Amino acid sequence: MFRITIAAPSDETSLAEQSRLPAQGDGMGLSYFRRFRMELDFQESVLAEPELPDEYFCLPWSQALADRHAMVKFASFQSEIDSQVFRSLSEITGCRRLVEDITTQKAFLPETTWLVSYCPSTGGEYQDCATIQGVKQTSVMGAIQNVGVIPEHRGMGIGRALVLQSLQGFRDAGMRRVYLEVTAQNKAAVNLYRSIGFRLTRTMYKAADFD
Repeated sequence: MFRITIAAPSDETSLAEQSRLPAQGDGMGLSYFRRFRMELDFQESVLAEPELPDEYFCLPWSQALADRHAMVKFASFQSEIDSQVFRSLSEITGCRRLVEDITTQKAFLPETTWLVSYCPSTGGEYQDCATIQGVKQTSVMGAIQNVGVIPEHRGMGIGRALVLQSLQGFRDAGMRRVYLEVTAQNKAAVNLYRSIGFRLTRTMYKAADFD
């Protein structure tokens, strides 16, 4: 079992200090990764309009795009710390299974699920580069699943636009709050979510088995 502690830091310093704490091990092949649960309350947040760079566009969910979502998820996470925390993210078969599990459940919210593609104006083939999915946790609480942007397309505001696009879907679906979970060592993601309006509500430890 892993322990869960409740935390709600009131300033950026507290959050940053927690992010710097290393993963813990028990000496028996297990490591414990610090994870943050972060929530956004629509009544307390003013959301910006999602804006993608030129030559990028969003595709709404359709079943025909399921494998493209899985391919982007794999490309986004295979070399990242989350593929150690969740082994399914380190394999394309695991990513396909995740997309299927998310999109076939009754709580799936298609309007929160988007794929971003890049289509160069100079010609050439399009490239899918970012994915996000969402589900309904309760009648008023939504949950964002696996925000992924492939490395070559990071640093251009794509992740921000993708999350904002998904949040619009949650709001349209009648959700009052939305939460996500993020590995604390992924500082870029933590800072992105915080800048959008998410606030830390809980710190957790996720056990990962290393053979």
